[in-house]
Amino acid sequence: MEGEMEFPEDFRCPISLEVMTDPVILSSGHTFDRSSIQRWIDSGNLTCPVTNLPLPPSPSLIPNHALRRLISSFLARRPPPSADADSDDYYHHESCRLFTRLSFPSDSASLSGVLRLAQQGGAAARSLILDSGAVASVLLPHVAASDRPDLQDLSLRVLLHLSLEGDDARLGLVAEGAIDPIVAALVSSSSSASLAATLLTSLAVVEVNKATIGAHPLAIPRLAALLLDGGARERRESATALYELCKFADNRRRTSIAGTVPQLLRLAREGSERAVRVLVLLSRCREGKDEMINAAGFAAAMTEAIRTGTLFTIEHALSLLNLVSSESKAVALEAIKEGILDLCSAFSGDLNQKTRKNAKQLIFTLQNARFQAFFP
Repeated sequence: MEGEMEFPEDFRCPISLEVMTDPVILSSGHTFDRSSIQRWIDSGNLTCPVTNLPLPPSPSLIPNHALRRLISSFLARRPPPSADADSDDYYHHESCRLFTRLSFPSDSASLSGVLRLAQQGGAAARSLILDSGAVASVLLPHVAASDRPDLQDLSLRVLLHLSLEGDDARLGLVAEGAIDPIVAALVSSSSSASLAATLLTSLAVVEVNKATIGAHPLAIPRLAALLLDGGARERRESATALYELCKFADNRRRTSIAGTVPQLLRLAREGSERAVRVLVLLSRCREGKDEMINAAGFAAAMTEAIRTGTLFTIEHALSLLNLVSSESKAVALEAIKEGILDLCSAFSGDLNQKTRKNAKQLIFTLQNARFQAFFP
């Protein structure tokens, strides 16, 4: 296209033929876009793509700052594409213009521009951001730096949009070292903390990431702290992250011993279906059941959840209370005092088969516990 010919040929990568966003010099003396030459080397090629001469083992990629400044200056003077330009061309132009001047520390205008690309540019723009090197060099350092909450917030939002690109993007972000700064952001301002928890939820969709995040020594404890000290949004996003993480068995034990059960019970009493979902997963490990048996007010919290909750909450709170009551006579008797038997009787005619079944099982367990209390 005519707009494409406006760029000097020296600005184009010899491999991709696209305008370079991160030009680097190979030992052969030729310049390439970093992502293109790195893919060439990673594919096992041992020669320069231009000269075909052999390369040394693990060849160095030296930033070509002079060419990068020339490209940046050229793009700054070049008028934006016309309104009828192809969308991919427009966002490629925008990404080149942004990335050639993007560095750490950045500024609000630059990061806002990257966020607009991630939000509006579609898959092509998000791929450009992922391939540009900006994640490791700019975005993650700003996530880790709490002295500028506005830049931390913008960087987290960009990373969240990138993570929604798919499992490869989620794996790539973790491989670039995203977990440490995201976990650090869990103790930042309320907005950044909730975004960090949401981002962990997105990354944990991939099974191997569940294990990686859970194994981080501070990830689950800091999510647990958000349940205790965070506002409504932080508690909600923390519970959602813990639910996704606890689908991986090892994380249930970690979450249980992190002291989350009392906070989850408080949320369950307030009507949080997410909290009940996490408690259901924790009940599948010994540590989780023990925490529920020993938690003050477990029976009262479950009774309140059954009295006021959604169909899902009622069904699973009945099951949880039955499970714990079958192992603890004290919990069973406390549940009876809370009036749970009357509630269960009301569910005997419920149209939902699982609710009826769980209610009948709980009635049997509680009546058996009461009988044993009178006739030990």
